[in-house]
Amino acid sequence: MVRVVDRRKAIALYLLLRRLRRRTRRFWVHPINQRRRECGSFYHLIAELHLDIDRHMKYFRMTAEQMDNVLSLVGADLTRQTTNYRASIEPKQRLAITLRFLATGETFTSLALQYRVGISTVSQSVHMTCGAFERKMLTTQFPPPNEDTWRDIASDFWLKWNFPNCLGAIDGKHVTIVAPAWSGSLFSNYKRTFSIVLALTDANYRFRFVQVGDLGRSSDGGVYSTSALGRGMEDKTLSVPADIPLPGSSVQGPMPYTMVGDAAFPLKKYLMRPFPGSNIPRWRRIFNYRLSRARMVVERAFAILSARWRVLHTRINMKPENVDSVILATCILHNYLLTPSQNQRWLEEAEEKGEVLPMVTYMGGNKGCREAYEVREKFCTFFGSPEGKVSWQDHMV
Repeated sequence: MVRVVDRRKAIALYLLLRRLRRRTRRFWVHPINQRRRECGSFYHLIAELHLDIDRHMKYFRMTAEQMDNVLSLVGADLTRQTTNYRASIEPKQRLAITLRFLATGETFTSLALQYRVGISTVSQSVHMTCGAFERKMLTTQFPPPNEDTWRDIASDFWLKWNFPNCLGAIDGKHVTIVAPAWSGSLFSNYKRTFSIVLALTDANYRFRFVQVGDLGRSSDGGVYSTSALGRGMEDKTLSVPADIPLPGSSVQGPMPYTMVGDAAFPLKKYLMRPFPGSNIPRWRRIFNYRLSRARMVVERAFAILSARWRVLHTRINMKPENVDSVILATCILHNYLLTPSQNQRWLEEAEEKGEVLPMVTYMGGNKGCREAYEVREKFCTFFGSPEGKVSWQDHMV
């Protein structure tokens, strides 16, 4: 019994000392932040930007109308109840803070000072809003493809980029982050980058599949084989249409639908990669040119993505799961905001700045099966035939 009493006294003493040592909060809301409505960016600069289309686009990377439309989709998830101690942050202000972070990669401290909110409020707003993008917009911006979807994509690739039976262009990019202290070398690759974005795009720069957050040591091909896209293609569960003859040509018989990728990817019936080496026959060089031309679509999609959302060009200092959420948010917004006129704007900005996301290079053997080699050779034959050749290809190799 004495021991029980002594133990209770010890616990009571510990709690008392802990309470005495606890630092007293100087302010519930800092005086600077109390003047948020009088001096904060949201209540003054943002109102003025609504009157200037170009500057609003530069600041938020979207028009005021587009921003309001996004708010209508995610606003309910950003609403918090006002208490007796402090007023809640408006949903539109949370959205504004998040868009500015994605547009610039500014530190949370910098954004907190601009908007006159706490650093924790900025952090909470970014994580809340990116999560809301995923919950409210992911399924509409990345709908599961069906056979008609794939046929439409293939038709566009043939008309715009002269590659038939093409399901999309695939590539992987590195996004640099500050690796957590506990990660050691597990997540860091030779470029000190951390996270990989694997994407399949259609002929119009729209992402159709995105895989985010794989370990930085993997090659594109390694990440691909474990992705939902890779497994789905291998297991034939993605509603890819049956083989059909190439346009205007029935000599070679039905040909499979295929994606186009670089040398980091495995050669498969449904995934074409270039022939290796430089001293190769002319018809193979022509194939490489035609494949490279189609594959440039995904390069340009990444250029548009990273020019618009410059957080991808910074070292993102977050937990890995939060980094994944931020990157996925930029991909969702990329699809939502995709328009030909804005595409050109961001492509020009990317070219002007000369900044591109680091590519994931070839890092291992990717020997294809016999059927895959045969499919690639048939594409070579088609690109040299009257039905498949383009007038300028001989001048490009």
